[in-house]
Amino acid sequence: MAHSFDTDTEARGLIDYVDASPTPFHACEQAARRLAAEGFTEVVETAPWPTDPGRHYLVRGGSLIAWDTTGAHGSGDGPAAGFRVVGAHTDSPNLRLKPNADHVKAGWQMLAVEPYGGLILNSWLDRDLGLAGRVTVRTADGIESRLFHDTAPILRVAQLAIHLDRSQNDELTLNRQQHMVPLWGVGDRPGDVRRYLAAQVGVGHDDLLAWDVMTHPVEPSARIGRERDLIAAPRLDNLATSYAGVRALLDAVSTEPARVPVLVLFDHEEIGSTSERGATSTLLPSVLERIVIAAGGTREDYWRALAGTVIASGDMGHATHPNYADRHEPLHQIRVNGGPVLKVNTNLRYATDSVGAAAFTLACEQAGVPMQTFVTRSDLPCGSTVGPVTSSLTGATTVDFGAPALSMHSARELMGAQDPAMYAAALAAFLAPA
Repeated sequence: MAHSFDTDTEARGLIDYVDASPTPFHACEQAARRLAAEGFTEVVETAPWPTDPGRHYLVRGGSLIAWDTTGAHGSGDGPAAGFRVVGAHTDSPNLRLKPNADHVKAGWQMLAVEPYGGLILNSWLDRDLGLAGRVTVRTADGIESRLFHDTAPILRVAQLAIHLDRSQNDELTLNRQQHMVPLWGVGDRPGDVRRYLAAQVGVGHDDLLAWDVMTHPVEPSARIGRERDLIAAPRLDNLATSYAGVRALLDAVSTEPARVPVLVLFDHEEIGSTSERGATSTLLPSVLERIVIAAGGTREDYWRALAGTVIASGDMGHATHPNYADRHEPLHQIRVNGGPVLKVNTNLRYATDSVGAAAFTLACEQAGVPMQTFVTRSDLPCGSTVGPVTSSLTGATTVDFGAPALSMHSARELMGAQDPAMYAAALAAFLAPA
């Protein structure tokens, strides 16, 4: 039976996780730390797979997958026991540094950036921004990747004064190339971002070879509202699910479920998932197959295991916005602090069918948390998730779900402070059904 999750503890835990995870690389690092502290050991993909039952995880860039075979081994079901998988993603829309970023304009030192994903452009204006990411450096042994996280407010995308465009309150048009360039100093010479990045990771200027660097708002996440019953934070889409998934896995493994519980956190969902570590990659299928083979199974056992697998794809859901209630399906109103959200779309932008919906409904019942159901208005387009992709790659029953939020894809989003605990409880029950 799933353990209970304390509301204040999980709200604080989510805030800490988000603030320590400005990039997908950091989100995986933070998740790995939490897993390692509870007895999970890291697996390197190029090394032989562990054959003994146990708890393991691996990291592929900005993606992570973790699992525990202890219960399945003890149940006697063998390699074809099947999996319970919770999937989420670690990336969020933001502004990412271009390779040749330094330039000067009108006496301002600026950094060229490229918008990543479907960000709300105007939410990035006039915010204090920092830089974080992964850089690859030359070492005596070859090349090495290092992470850095600068919390100093060094960048700003400045808004145009109202005096110079009095129409912007009625219609603001932002050009991604021209208007979203952050400034980071004053002068007639570029600021030398390569030297800055080299200093962040402790190498010489010429030893910095390449980077994956992105901006992030430096304002800390916070409990807000009259009763402090809301959480305002960046990257809740989808770090709220990543955090809940980690907490759920740690809870679920304590019961040693008969099916192998798996958590997979993918990168690049916001741009279509097509990469070596996105949901369309070999990451999930290859790891599931290697788990079966390491347990002494065959290819036949692998396909049998997939046939008995259920996947829960988690992403944030749209709470009903009080100022734009007409943009929501009137028969499916969603409230923050109202519990997890089952996502349904007949055109399969979400992978949910009645079998998957039943599995998630039973998980919420087992966890003792309420469940809501989201459907997009029939005259509006519907977003998608990693659910349809993982479903098609594995052939497994898949259900899409989320936690309710406002301002999705803004530089600062909003969710209920009670939802992280309910979210984690539902996912723990899904991974370890009674």
